[in-house]
Amino acid sequence: MPVVGQRTHLVLLSLWTILWFALVEPHGGFSWHYLRTGGELIYEDPGSPDGGLNLYAHHPELQMGPVSFLAAGLLNPFPESVSQFLAAAVMSVLGLVILVVAGRSAAQYFLGTGTNHQRLRQRVLVAGLAFIPMWIEVAVRFGHLDDVLALFFTALAVRSLTRGDAAATGVLLALAVDSKPTAIAFLPLLLALPRRRWPRAGLWCAGLVAVIWLPFFLGAPHSFAAAEFVIPNQPASALRSLGVGDPVTPSWVRPAQAVVAMALGCVAVWRGRWPAVVLLGANARIVLDPGVYTYYTASVLLGTLLWDVIGQRRLVPWWSWIALITLYGSVFAVPDDAARGLVRLGFVTVSTAYVLCWPVRDRRRRPATAVPGASLA
Repeated sequence: MPVVGQRTHLVLLSLWTILWFALVEPHGGFSWHYLRTGGELIYEDPGSPDGGLNLYAHHPELQMGPVSFLAAGLLNPFPESVSQFLAAAVMSVLGLVILVVAGRSAAQYFLGTGTNHQRLRQRVLVAGLAFIPMWIEVAVRFGHLDDVLALFFTALAVRSLTRGDAAATGVLLALAVDSKPTAIAFLPLLLALPRRRWPRAGLWCAGLVAVIWLPFFLGAPHSFAAAEFVIPNQPASALRSLGVGDPVTPSWVRPAQAVVAMALGCVAVWRGRWPAVVLLGANARIVLDPGVYTYYTASVLLGTLLWDVIGQRRLVPWWSWIALITLYGSVFAVPDDAARGLVRLGFVTVSTAYVLCWPVRDRRRRPATAVPGASLA
């Protein structure tokens, strides 16, 4: 593989991002109106009958977290079309930041092992080429600031984890959950810290989640209605392939997603494979969600990115490209809904089994102060 300079891979990934942004932005912002509405409502008087703390009680369709609306509201002074463009541009840049953070997290994790940084940059470049199209899908085509922030904060939490900073890891994972509730699937990352640091990280995480969410549920008890919001059970969903034929979201699906994701994440940490936690959490959502929106794949690609650059040391990051081709490519290449559902189910099954069971050589140093990879045992 050609030699990649210290900054060359970032230049190439930046150009790749600009290309995809230019292609998608003219037809983007599909869901930005949800963020725009929530961003306006959350800044209303706390006692407002329609906004403020009553936001979720009166608008259960707004499934984003308060931090996402607070961030979106910063663009309220601009016309909606301008705010959508600015948000899309900023979110696209955050995708590049995630790639930098992933590379630095890997470098920190493998510190002292004689890791070839040239090979690491190559892995980030090749995995990033797969990651960027799906990042543009969620950031630009759909404009889902909530998913973007949840994944961004999760990537930063991984960086803090590799540095052994328990408080920052807890705070950043809390901000991920405060941006989008489904980020609860990534909380097992807290257990990858040394056991003595679990209480500190857990308290910071639980405290910040409570500070952000409790005012809505205490001030407007009907906010719990947002948890009952349903969407159609699409024919191409993996849920259909599992035999669940309910026309809309079954009541047990959301709790099951959280339980399965956290259970798989805990097993990954126990197995010494914490870089797989994000992929496993995203897999749990994919396999048990009635929706088949393409932006869901962005969370899977963050998971494969972290696994490819931190979880294993192969030169070619196969899983990032397998995920892109399987989950995104099948949308265009497989015409039958049921077949697409089976493809999604197959990817989840195979990738989950691989990251949990396939032998992985770990040549990292293991001093008493080593931070990541601590087992639950």
